[in-house]
Amino acid sequence: MWYDGLLDLSVWQLVAVTLVLTHITIVSVTVYLHRYSAHRALELHPALKHFFRFWLWLTTSMNTREWTAIHRKHHAKCETPEDPHSPVHKGLGTVLRKGAELYMAEAKNEETLRIYGKNCPDDWVERNLYGRFPLFGVAAMLLIDLALFGVIGLTVWAVQMMWIPVFAAGVVNGLGHAVGYRNFECKDAATNILPWGVLIGGEELHNNHHTYPNSAKLSVRKWEFDMGWAWIRLFSALGLAKVRRTAPIAHQVEGKQTLDLDTAMAIVNNRFQIMAQYRKLVIKPLVAQELQRVDDSVRHLFRRAKRLLSRETSLLQPQQQARIETMLDHSHALKVIYEKRLALQQIWGRTSANGQEMVQALRDWCAQAEASGIKALQEFAATLRTYSLQPAAQLAR
Repeated sequence: MWYDGLLDLSVWQLVAVTLVLTHITIVSVTVYLHRYSAHRALELHPALKHFFRFWLWLTTSMNTREWTAIHRKHHAKCETPEDPHSPVHKGLGTVLRKGAELYMAEAKNEETLRIYGKNCPDDWVERNLYGRFPLFGVAAMLLIDLALFGVIGLTVWAVQMMWIPVFAAGVVNGLGHAVGYRNFECKDAATNILPWGVLIGGEELHNNHHTYPNSAKLSVRKWEFDMGWAWIRLFSALGLAKVRRTAPIAHQVEGKQTLDLDTAMAIVNNRFQIMAQYRKLVIKPLVAQELQRVDDSVRHLFRRAKRLLSRETSLLQPQQQARIETMLDHSHALKVIYEKRLALQQIWGRTSANGQEMVQALRDWCAQAEASGIKALQEFAATLRTYSLQPAAQLAR
């Protein structure tokens, strides 16, 4: 019958088709808009780029330049009042409920488009169809869904229209800066919502992305999965994509004890991984040790100490900072490793320091760590000396 559509699918077939259609939209956003257009982490074949533009016009009415500009501004102004969709300033509830509205409001900001929307499509099709008639695409998609699926096609279309506003504009931009786990202490509050980036194409790994925004691959741990990266690998195998950048790999050379310029550059290049190791190898064991030592009356202060002592300082709330100071008053060892952590970060924070100054600062840090009498700190200093820009096999040549 006409109301069943040309395909006359069962309920479960309709569910499967809807999930496939929404997944194509997610791939278009994460691979084309996000990793290619906003961050240039990879190159895409012109035919694939145009397919993504066409599909996004049909399913979201989103404009490449607008999306790219808003996302670039989000990174440039992250967690500030100028961030287009920061839950820190606009409230988590607002971003979850009105993520699409925040996007549309910022898309009207000509200053945002001028500053952050460079190097985006400006061909005849963009000017005369996609950009000029953004709602024609979603209207055409509605007609196609009704023709293929019948009356239920209206529901299929509604799900397609809601997928990006709910999951991308709401969940990633909202929950991705409020709840979840953090592999790295980047400057903003970005979190990994889940370690398996399937439903939103890898965008769930938001902390990894904000730490390495120019990486085409969003997963960094062995147990993390990035569906967007799986598609990029497939496109690469088919000659439709070429990866330009991924997160740096921290190379360590066993037995290396010379802290030279190569070591210093490797440490700076891999500073986020190194600070994650500091949390694991220094802060975690010292907190466990101090929990066994301190009096019962103050032990409650040390709850979540590992997280607080490794937290990015600009993200600490006043009550958290006060708790840290109280903890450090009760533990000389924790005070030492906390101060050494801040001192290590300050070394690569000195943008004016030249290479030799960086090397000397790291040598001084290691010497002080080795003289601290704290075994975990001493071992970590020895580990720092083993870092290199190149793997051991290349150094041996």
